[in-house]
Amino acid sequence: MATYEYRCSDGSLFEETHPMGKAPDAVPCPSCGAPSRRLISAPHFSKAGSQAFRLIDATKRSAAEPDVVTSRLPGTPRRLQPYSSNPLHRKLPRP
Repeated sequence: MATYEYRCSDGSLFEETHPMGKAPDAVPCPSCGAPSRRLISAPHFSKAGSQAFRLIDATKRSAAEPDVVTSRLPGTPRRLQPYSSNPLHRKLPRP
């Protein structure tokens, strides 16, 4: 069964399922009963969603909205400052 999209003359959209290739060109609108014409629209191949599609969506989303990282990677050394901002440390001997 395929899902077909219809538009009523008042502009409301609704969907109906019919066997592939047997959908009528016009059906009565469920709200007002006026004849509604079938629309040509893009098919919905992956409405259920699989792991691969979730991964692709997450990758696209992370390009525009990256996750905030609050910690460093495990195993990376902590970077030490090469100097101190304390003025008393300037008096200490340097190696």
